Amino acid sequence: MSKIILGLFLPGLLVVLFTRVTYNHYVGLILTVALIAASVSKGYTDSWLLIVIDAASLTAGFWYSDRMMKKAKRSA
Repeated sequence: MSKIILGLFLPGLLVVLFTRVTYNHYVGLILTVALIAASVSKGYTDSWLLIVIDAASLTAGFWYSDRMMKKAKRSA
């Protein structure tokens, strides 16, 4: 149950965090996907449901990061 809750929020938050650090939402997405891939290869993600939940969270985080970057460019 805790893996599902973390899968819902953590990947999206990581995309936003990496976007804030690198100032590029594509780099933030790539770094987060690399972390998720490493956790899958180590065996921490053990079902397809968790992979789908992680992908949905990545998509939401990327959408929010893209929106955040566009808003920052408009205000600058």
